[in-house]
Amino acid sequence: MSAIYTAIATASGRDGRGVTSDGRLDVKLARPAELGGDGSGTNPEQLFAVGYAACFTSAMKLVGQRQGLDVDDASVTAEVGLKPNGSGGFKLDVTLRVELPNHLSPDKARELVEATHQVCPYSNATRGNIPVNLVIE
Repeated sequence: MSAIYTAIATASGRDGRGVTSDGRLDVKLARPAELGGDGSGTNPEQLFAVGYAACFTSAMKLVGQRQGLDVDDASVTAEVGLKPNGSGGFKLDVTLRVELPNHLSPDKARELVEATHQVCPYSNATRGNIPVNLVIE
């Protein structure tokens, strides 16, 4: 099956630029100060966090529609942690903090978030590779 959409982006170095093929995203890249950089630009972990939060929010609206729920006011905050992997490299962990409309019961909210985690492409891509903690706030 062929892709229904393909995003194309090019990064030139860890302390360079990241640009999408359509030019809508053009960011200066820089290592965070915690990793020895000057922190003067965006880092890959921040880009991953924005991408995951946006993807999960979009997937949640789709799942909400399927379940007959109004979740237009929902928001997702992604926290992406970078940790040593014990072998000289690094690994990620993610916490997704989901804020839902007050009219959803705790059980319905949990059901929605768990179903979204099965639909979201980022969740499917990371499943089994990195820990993803789902928090309903």
